[in-house]
Amino acid sequence: MNIGELALGIMTALGGFVDIGELVFAIEAGAKFGFALLWVVVLGTVGIAIFGEMSGRIAAVLKKPAFEAVRDRFGFGPSLGVLVASNLVNILTCAAEVGGLAIILQLVFGANYRLMLLAAAGLLLLTVFLLPFRWIERVFGLAGLTLLVYAVAAVKAGPDWGDVARGLVPQLPAPGMPGLPVYAYYIVGLLSSILMPYEIYFYSSGGIEDKWTPKDLPVNKLTAGVGFTLGGLLTMALIVVGAAVFLPQQVDPQRLSSVVMGASVPLGHVGFLFALAGIFFAVGGAAVETALSAGYNVAQFFGLPWGKSHQAREVPLFTVCWMAAIVLGTAIAMGGANPIQVVEYSVIFAVVVLPFTYYPILKLADDRDVMGRHVNSPVIRVLGWAYFALICAVALAAIPLLIATHMGQA
Repeated sequence: MNIGELALGIMTALGGFVDIGELVFAIEAGAKFGFALLWVVVLGTVGIAIFGEMSGRIAAVLKKPAFEAVRDRFGFGPSLGVLVASNLVNILTCAAEVGGLAIILQLVFGANYRLMLLAAAGLLLLTVFLLPFRWIERVFGLAGLTLLVYAVAAVKAGPDWGDVARGLVPQLPAPGMPGLPVYAYYIVGLLSSILMPYEIYFYSSGGIEDKWTPKDLPVNKLTAGVGFTLGGLLTMALIVVGAAVFLPQQVDPQRLSSVVMGASVPLGHVGFLFALAGIFFAVGGAAVETALSAGYNVAQFFGLPWGKSHQAREVPLFTVCWMAAIVLGTAIAMGGANPIQVVEYSVIFAVVVLPFTYYPILKLADDRDVMGRHVNSPVIRVLGWAYFALICAVALAAIPLLIATHMGQA
């Protein structure tokens, strides 16, 4: 096994955990609540690693991607509703990621924002169209490792590590922090952003793109474990940076440029450059994931050929759908939508789709008649159902909290 084989998990984690929404959301959580929400990241990371491993195992054993499992479990009508909702979230998320890329390009070149939007969209279209799947995952996954600068910045910022450790234990917000409804909103938002359904669509489809078989199940476990754990650690580093850099100054970092400053304050110009590179590739990876997920979902739902391993003319619906996701996302961004607000809406609305994505995967991975000796172990079965109950609770709470807290600003 070489490092390239881990790239799928790394890219999924960096593009799923650390997209534009998570970058700002996590740092803002640290700026509002200090280290008090670190435990949520641990909780979510374990959950996405469990469901990611299950979806990869199903892909390796049955050659069945996630949305095909959704269609088979719910039937045509209900799964069509899941398809529409999932791809609306994919397009909204893609819009935010394209907007984030444009902001990074604007910071580098100082050009007009709308011009940079077009440049970002063109770059994404060319990259996905021209590069084979393995190179897409390796370029964005491995280049996105420059986000490790935030781990260095978290250490350099000199937090009280005793307070950091206490943040790993569930707790209520301390006096002087925003109230319980806002705290609950950030719990739901962080969990939802970590468990975004497009991560599973991309990961399971990517396993098939990489031609996994049962002999690749150890690779699946390692990529899911390493990739998602890395994403979780980076999210925790962002919270620590927010708590150490912005909370003492009572600054509410609601812009992507503020996230860049989170690395440059402790590390100077070098931190600034590494942060720009890391954000560019992480946000670009998320844009690619959401666009490809849109294509995967539609083609898999209708039982048509799909995948980057085929020529575009061999998979026309898949190709049109992923290209349409980028174009529509760019159009939304061109309309003046704030990328941060767009992705926060998409994160909260995505949680409503989560149960309909995770239930079929859990049921299929738990079916001994289908999976044989590769069925869920007793531990994974218990954890899987416990997380499914948590996902349902989060789904019920998400929209009421969004309304009650005015997107966490109340």
